[in-house]
Parts: sequence; structure tokens; C-alpha cells
Amino acid sequence: MTNAAPPASALVLGAMMFGTTIDDDTSFALLDQFVARGGAWIDTADCYSFWASDTGLGGDSERVIGRWLAARPGMRERVKIATKLGAEPLWAGSWPNRRAGLSRRAVADALAGSLERMGIESVDLLWLHQEDRSIPIEETVDALAEITGAGRAARVGASNHPAWRIERARAHAASIGSTPIDALQLNSTYLRVRPGTRPPGVEHAFGVLSDEQRDYADVHGLEVWAYTPLLSGAYDNPEKEIPEVYDHPGNRRRLAELDAVAAELGATRGQTVLAWHVARGVRPILGGSKLEQLDAAMDAVRIGLTADQVARLDRPA
Repeated sequence: MTNAAPPASALVLGAMMFGTTIDDDTSFALLDQFVARGGAWIDTADCYSFWASDTGLGGDSERVIGRWLAARPGMRERVKIATKLGAEPLWAGSWPNRRAGLSRRAVADALAGSLERMGIESVDLLWLHQEDRSIPIEETVDALAEITGAGRAARVGASNHPAWRIERARAHAASIGSTPIDALQLNSTYLRVRPGTRPPGVEHAFGVLSDEQRDYADVHGLEVWAYTPLLSGAYDNPEKEIPEVYDHPGNRRRLAELDAVAAELGATRGQTVLAWHVARGVRPILGGSKLEQLDAAMDAVRIGLTADQVARLDRPA
């Protein structure tokens, strides 16, 4: 039995490099094509992309989105915007030791800056970018309650947080009658890293989607978003090697099954990985810089895997 083809809105357009390595013209073209093909969610952050910017600080990505919205009257009503806060360096070169964090004041100030850069009054989803153990999670939730209560964010989510802190945050939100965290954003791909390792670029101890985080999300009805699902193109680009942390016997079996299912679908490995995420209820984020990459991803999320194909791909190594 084949699952019904998911909508194009299952894919998120990641805007991380807009305004730095991706210029305005290319960013606008990607955004236009994304919407034209039925996409809805755009994901950014106040710190994107400080490591590639001239100033050593973030904000470039949000400014590009702001310029695009200003040049496209009526577009704000057609898209959903998610941004993150908490990971912006306090000054150039200070990350990761000195970052904005998640205090009550830092959360309020960061969102105000994001809204100003994008020229909008509210976001559809506000993410806590990474955990901040120097601040009680209850203080952060109080700040989020003020934001959602004022209508400046419709929903709140958390990226790179352990499940236990999400549970504490949601319990405190329930106790004060505020909007609870209802989404998790974590690194997820089809291959699995060796125990005790992390994928390249994942700096956070709880940044990779675990079985516990997924179980928590399933039981409590939280959305799961996946960043870097395509290993930056390594599934299909022969010039890019799959990172060494994925080199183990279990993944050799998974790659063989991935190739088999991809052949049945007439799709690439990467497209099959995206379709697998969507079939399992995970919303993948695409961070490509080329229109053909976007089109391939938009095609991929419309693929309906059969229950047998999903089961084969999910089979333990």
C-alpha cells in the first residue's frame, strides 16, 4: 500500500546562508521558487550566519528575508516564518563562550531585533536555538509567555535541547497557562553515527535526534524538524564524502537498502532520505543554494513511500 503523497509544505526552506555565501538575487530566486511550488515554512535565526559575515555577527539572513518580503507585497500572508534566538555571539569572536543566551531580557531583545530586521510584527514559530543552563528554563518560559501573550509569536519550539528540559518547560507553561513548546528541531538523517560521536557541525550534546526525543515528541504530539538531513549533499555528490562518523557495518546495510528503495522509486538517495523523513512524520529542512536542488527536494517530499518500503528502511542494522 502506498501512502498518499505529502504536500509540498512538508519541506522547510532553510535560509541560513542567505546574505552571506548566498547573494540577494539567488536568495530571492530560491524564495520565489519555493513559494511557487507550494512551500510555506522558511527557517532562519538571528545568528545566521555570523561565522561567514563581514562583521562576525548574525542578522544577514533575516535582513534578506525582510528585503524579499518588502519587494513582494502580500507575500507575508502566504508564508510561515520561523526564527531562532539565543546563539548570537555577544561580540565578534565570542562564540561559543559568550552568546546572547536565554534570559528573560535576552529573549525579548533578540525577538525585537529579528522582527525589525524582517520588517514584520510577529513570527509563526519562535525557536530556542540551543539550551542555556545558566538560566532556569522557567525564566525562559516566562519570557516566551510574554511574547506569545502579546501576539509576537504564534508558537514556540526548541532546538538542541534534551527531552527532560523540554518536559520542564512544558510543565511550567501549563502551570502559568501559556503556550507550550510544541516543536523540536534537531539534526536527523537516514544514517546513524557511531555511539559516542557527533556529526560534523553539530556542536550541541543533545543536537542529534535520539530515540528518547522522538518518543517524547510522539507521545506528546510535538512536531519534529530535521536539520542537515542530506549530509550537505554527500548522499549523491561523488565529490563529497559521507563523514567518517557514519562509517560502520550497520550503515553499510542501511545504504544498501536506501539504494534499493531509491531504485524502486526512480529517485536519488537524497530524495529518498527526504521522503523517508516525511513518511515518518518529520519535517526536513533544505539548506541548498541552487534552484535545481530546491526542485529535486520539492519533488522528493511528494513521494509516497509504501509501508513496506518504510519498514525496510527502518529495519534495525
